[in-house]
Amino acid sequence: MASFSFGTGNAAKLLRLPLYAAGRLGTLLVRRGEGWVIGCGAGVGDGALALHRVAAGAGHRVTWLTASAREDVDAGALGIRTVRRDSLRGWWRTARAGVVVVTHGFGDVNRYAVTGAFVVQLWHGIPLKRIGLDSPATVQVPAVPGAPLLRRLIAVMYRAAAQRIRVLPAASHRSRGRLESAFGLGDDRVIVTGEPRVDVLSAGSPAERRVTATALLTRTGPLLPGQRALLYAPTWRDGAPDPAIPTAEQWVRLVQLLERRDAVLFVRSHPLGQGAYAPPWSSGRVRMLSAALLPDVTPALPRFDALITDYSSLAYDVGLLAMPVVYLAPDAEDYARDRGFYGSYAEVAGEDFARDWDGAITQLDALLEDGEEQARRSARSAALSALMHAHRDGHNARRVYQTIRARGIPAPKGAR
Repeated sequence: MASFSFGTGNAAKLLRLPLYAAGRLGTLLVRRGEGWVIGCGAGVGDGALALHRVAAGAGHRVTWLTASAREDVDAGALGIRTVRRDSLRGWWRTARAGVVVVTHGFGDVNRYAVTGAFVVQLWHGIPLKRIGLDSPATVQVPAVPGAPLLRRLIAVMYRAAAQRIRVLPAASHRSRGRLESAFGLGDDRVIVTGEPRVDVLSAGSPAERRVTATALLTRTGPLLPGQRALLYAPTWRDGAPDPAIPTAEQWVRLVQLLERRDAVLFVRSHPLGQGAYAPPWSSGRVRMLSAALLPDVTPALPRFDALITDYSSLAYDVGLLAMPVVYLAPDAEDYARDRGFYGSYAEVAGEDFARDWDGAITQLDALLEDGEEQARRSARSAALSALMHAHRDGHNARRVYQTIRARGIPAPKGAR
């Protein structure tokens, strides 16, 4: 069951309006300095971590705003300076920061102290499903009297908040158009630099990336060198039940396939909506790879042999590794009607996507058995990525930093 929805989130936002007003008054009285604050809705990782490394390496004073004890520990292990996001110090650091970096929304940092800062919105993936102003889900509110008026108010607030964004990196010109539309921004703010979050998929040698990825996956238990690893990453359905949870019979077929092909299936449910993805009996062939265990899955991708997904932006990212993808979308037509896609789903998934686990298992079996099928799906994955990723040199975060500096953000004091 999902732990969050746009409706409940927007209701909370409306209730916090007095706090936003108070925070706005506070930022009028506080002079911003040259420090940076960074936050990430997924934890310590993603593009925020890549940009942190570049900015801190350049000599900027950068503070990571954390939301939990787990994030404190993760940041501490990397030697990152932290302050709790929702504390008074978190408000003060955000209000004093010259640069504010987020990946999901202003709630990644102290949401009441963002006004007046140079805001960098890294986002967290190339959108396939419609987002922001392009999606009706963004302005959902609970079914209460006056709901239509509240939805219009939320839309006005969202558009006004987006105008604070000064730099929004895009992976390519195709992605750029989607982000401009979703955030209501012009091409002077949405810049094709590549996404910092995927730098880890290009940095170092393939062997080095695989070793790092293997170490991350062994948090779930041993993974032998010859074992195949499959990643299942269903997307979030905004509080609605997930239609792709296997039946008991499908679990039997799936585990039998994993045993026959000596494979392990890692289930990566969306952080905002954990599905009941567990076989009715204990099986080491199916492992949960939750956000609590691994906040950022991207560095682990080089160890996987195939991806199974519906509408996740991972479908674009794994193409950087030429990873074959099996698409499983039982509700493609309903999702297209209610949420919408940029383009058509078939343009990404093809016409042969699976509509249930029986079809997905058949496709996975063919993929794991037939080298030609694997090569065909790998080539299709790489071709999709080539359309959506303009840069693949591991320097996206560096380009974002250079863009920020070019917009008038000074070098740190003492830097040459």
